[in-house]
Amino acid sequence: MDFAVPEVTTAEIAAAFFQATVTLGLAVVFLYLFRRYRKPYFGYWALAWLLYLVRMGVIIAFVFTGSRPLLFWHQVLTGLTALALLWAALVFSQQLTWKPRYLAFVAFPLVWSYVAMYRLENFLAAAAPMVVFLSLATLWTGWVFYQYDRRVGSTGARLLFISLLLWSVHHLDYPFLRARGVWSPWGYYVDIIFVLAMGAGILLLVLEELHRGLGTLSALSGDLQRGERRVEILDVLLNRLLSLPAVKGAAMYQVEAGHRQLIRGAGICASWEDEQPHGDLARAIDTAVTTGHPEVVHGGTALDGGPVVDAKESTYAAALPVLRGSEATGAIVVIGDSSDPFAALDARFLVALGQQIGVALEKADLDQRLRTRTAELERLASRMVRQHEEQRRRISRELHDETAQVFSAVKLNLGLVSESARAEEAARLDQVLELIDTGIDSIRRVTQDLRPSVLDELGLLPALHALVGDFGETTGLAIRFVAPNALPELSSEAELALFRVLQEGLTNVARHAQASAVEVTVESRDDQIVVHVRDDGRGLEPGRADRLSDDGRLGLVGMRERIGGLGGSVSVTGESGTGVDLSVRLPLDEVAT
Repeated sequence: MDFAVPEVTTAEIAAAFFQATVTLGLAVVFLYLFRRYRKPYFGYWALAWLLYLVRMGVIIAFVFTGSRPLLFWHQVLTGLTALALLWAALVFSQQLTWKPRYLAFVAFPLVWSYVAMYRLENFLAAAAPMVVFLSLATLWTGWVFYQYDRRVGSTGARLLFISLLLWSVHHLDYPFLRARGVWSPWGYYVDIIFVLAMGAGILLLVLEELHRGLGTLSALSGDLQRGERRVEILDVLLNRLLSLPAVKGAAMYQVEAGHRQLIRGAGICASWEDEQPHGDLARAIDTAVTTGHPEVVHGGTALDGGPVVDAKESTYAAALPVLRGSEATGAIVVIGDSSDPFAALDARFLVALGQQIGVALEKADLDQRLRTRTAELERLASRMVRQHEEQRRRISRELHDETAQVFSAVKLNLGLVSESARAEEAARLDQVLELIDTGIDSIRRVTQDLRPSVLDELGLLPALHALVGDFGETTGLAIRFVAPNALPELSSEAELALFRVLQEGLTNVARHAQASAVEVTVESRDDQIVVHVRDDGRGLEPGRADRLSDDGRLGLVGMRERIGGLGGSVSVTGESGTGVDLSVRLPLDEVAT
């Protein structure tokens, strides 16, 4: 059936259909966001745009039919749309929860529209209160975003504030212009601009929240990988969370057998150390640990008991479970006074982050246990080296004081016998005396190797000089010794360790290097003693230096046990055909007397 519509009405219907299409697009977008992220404010924004879409349908139907009840429902839906937009903004920025008294606001558009349509005859008297209500609701929504922008700093919130401020002014022209047919269809296009500005501002706001959240959590992920100690990881974690928009505090709780223990706090949570959470905060922690999913509770005063949370400082507490494997062992608590700290972040992403935090903390615990075990092993190795040296000292003393003395006594008595023996017997006794001399020399060498007496009698530098000189005479290698005139006073353990390492290093050169010359340098720097043993021998095959300590060759294990027990290090470098450089470093603050 053809329906003749005046030219101005046709343009108005086209503009109305266009506005309805734009509104439908926004409703679909926010319905998708609500389904994707399950955040309540996305649902309220979707509801607001659906109400606005129904309003547009009512307007179009009214243009066609002129039915008075449609005009009534148009006013009701206009007021409800403004309230839905306001409510979505409050839920987003302040985590507001529903209270029964808010029904008074919802009832106003319905009640006043009935009074205006069926009880008042004067158009201005009927329209003015509803227009003022609509303008104030829109202005209030803009003010919410203005406050949010001041707290957080958001381009999207700023765009929404400006758009809503202008839209609230635009509402005031309704009794004077649009209701009288002026601005048709341009009033629709002005509304379309505001609708698009609202949609763009909200999406920009969400994208900013998403960008901030992902940026913070991604940076946190990198921090967790770099952290080594549990305390360092917790400090980085909590301080990083404080960089989320309007976050005032963060705390780490460990939960075992229902008992919640605060491990560390930052921001306003730093003073919670002697407090136990209960009420909504305790329930949020327990729920996060039980379900393995983030939990958010709202309201500053609702977080009563336990740690004191000022209502002016917070509007929510969010608990993020910390997972080790599939089991939640604790929760990260975030306190803030703005929107949901996790914004539009996917819950699965947050669960994965909780797992990563758990892994990082577990790694830190393992590292700490490893460091403790390593320190214990180093102490054990150092004690074994000391015991080994004590045993060598005892054997050296016994050889020197007993065995060598016995040989000397035997030599003396044989000398007396040789003087009175016949020539043939004296010759044979002389041979025995030579063997005894050789035995005594061997005992002296063994004694010297077991415990260098020159080290005890003259000190480290003369002992090193003597060691190098003996090595040159024994092997026939050209050897150069470079050392300062004096060294800082070192502990007896450090002096013995340096002597033994140089002794082992020179022995390795003689056995393996096939060298013709050796250079030994001793340096005293501000913070360490450095000893180098360089030869011009065959060097090392590629990659060989990295495997020397692994296969126990060249005495490196013993060297590193000695030097490592004193806080120092031993390294070997060299390439094939260029010789080997053995480098020993001892920190003076560890070994100085």
